[in-house]
Amino acid sequence: MDILEAQIELLLSVEKQMRQAGDVATLRKTAIDIVQLCFEAGAWKTLNQQILLISKRRGQLQQAVQAMVQQAMQYIDKTPDLDTKIELIKTLNSVTTGKIYVEIERARLIKKLAKINEEQGLIAEAADLMQEIAVETFGSLAKTEQIDFILEHVRLCLDSQDYVRAQILSRKISPRVFQADASKDKKKPKEGENIAEEVPADIPSLSELKRKYYQLMIRYYSHNLDYLEICRCYESIYEIPSVKEDSAQWIPVLRKICWYLVLAPHGPTQYSLLNSTLEDKNLSQIPHFRSLLKQLVAMEVIQWTALWNTFKDEFENEKNMLGSSLGGKASEDLKLRVIEHNIIAVSKYYSQINLKKFADLLCLTVQEAEEHLSDMVVSKALFAKINRPMGVICFQSATDSNELLNSWAMNLEKLLDLIEKSCYQIHKETMVHNAALKV
Repeated sequence: MDILEAQIELLLSVEKQMRQAGDVATLRKTAIDIVQLCFEAGAWKTLNQQILLISKRRGQLQQAVQAMVQQAMQYIDKTPDLDTKIELIKTLNSVTTGKIYVEIERARLIKKLAKINEEQGLIAEAADLMQEIAVETFGSLAKTEQIDFILEHVRLCLDSQDYVRAQILSRKISPRVFQADASKDKKKPKEGENIAEEVPADIPSLSELKRKYYQLMIRYYSHNLDYLEICRCYESIYEIPSVKEDSAQWIPVLRKICWYLVLAPHGPTQYSLLNSTLEDKNLSQIPHFRSLLKQLVAMEVIQWTALWNTFKDEFENEKNMLGSSLGGKASEDLKLRVIEHNIIAVSKYYSQINLKKFADLLCLTVQEAEEHLSDMVVSKALFAKINRPMGVICFQSATDSNELLNSWAMNLEKLLDLIEKSCYQIHKETMVHNAALKV
């Protein structure tokens, strides 16, 4: 160690001379040599001490601190044990705190420390640690690395069941960023312009980050049982080129899209997605699901028992998709969606119907039918009024006198327009006939 100390003292004197002279290149090399000398000697405590000493020297240049930190970061994975590794990370973290010129290095250090905490089972602590860094403000950090950092933070929040923070963090990533062409983003830096940091090898590509983002969002929406949003997430995964090109990948995803479309509550967005999915040519390779979606599009009453007997096996195969906690709830929701579909179908064909007959069409008791209808009216899925003394359901809303007059006026306009077109056609035929007779 005496030899090491003598070598370090010699290099420190050179470092002082270069710092005072403003020789940046030699100063950087000297700082790197000191760090490298400690590493080669295996003196980890001395390494931590020298890092702190060099960074706190009076008038220390930014370039020297940055070069020293970058060099020391290469030795993190080469430490002999976990305690030494944590100590080195914390030393580098203390040096980089509050310094903009090493903010990228600090973000990577925090990520490594959070991973260590996660491996030790301290997931909440790891999530809180990641909270210290706002990578979306780092202009010199590659976009893919920013996204990967935020997604790791979202994953830790989901693992610690902090769903509110996970939602807030997910909004830092715009889905439009995944549509960008990476080749177009690469621009030659102008003279004097800051060059963006190179992306580390362990950072996934943009398409892989897109898949990871939507998989995390599926976890979040599964917690809230938001079937429609889960379906839209799977649709985004389905549009990834690597998924589209491999049938082994897109068939399970398309199956999930179909199931979540069926489970989603009725509405304009759900109906639009239903029709667009039916137009997909790939759906012909899973005909069972095509017939399922067609039944939902057609305004006809669906018999629940017949539907369940037909698709029970398919539903059981998707238990991995729904998860163990959603299995029973999903089957209940599927039955509920069939009932809602049947109610809407009946409302299209009947303006007024007896409550007992209405319940018989739905294969429900009168009380159950009335309860489901009331829920749909409250959610504004349709308009209906129940006359309990008479036992009659009315699906037509009372029309205002002004609306009635306006509809009559529109009908008269259409009638007059048809008469005018008919007269024109008769006059045209008469003229043609008369011209033929004269010839």
